[in-house]
Amino acid sequence: MHRTNMASVEWIADLFTTSQAEEKLRKHPGKEAQSVQDHARHETRTAMEKIAGIMPDEQPVSEEKEQLARLKAKSKKRKLMLDE
Repeated sequence: MHRTNMASVEWIADLFTTSQAEEKLRKHPGKEAQSVQDHARHETRTAMEKIAGIMPDEQPVSEEKEQLARLKAKSKKRKLMLDE
């Protein structure tokens, strides 16, 4: 997902996950990067669900993004194209 389309909570979770995986790989260079990243992602998402009760990708879409989506839908009905 492109970062401009992410809710801020989701972006922060992604950044935190990445930073934690990088730190673990620095301390344990022999570990496989993908498994470390997967584990960090799992732990981050588990903590978020436990604390906030909602996953980052389930955050509500901001009103601006909803308005843009409606405008794009209208433009397609009228055969107009907006830049993606």
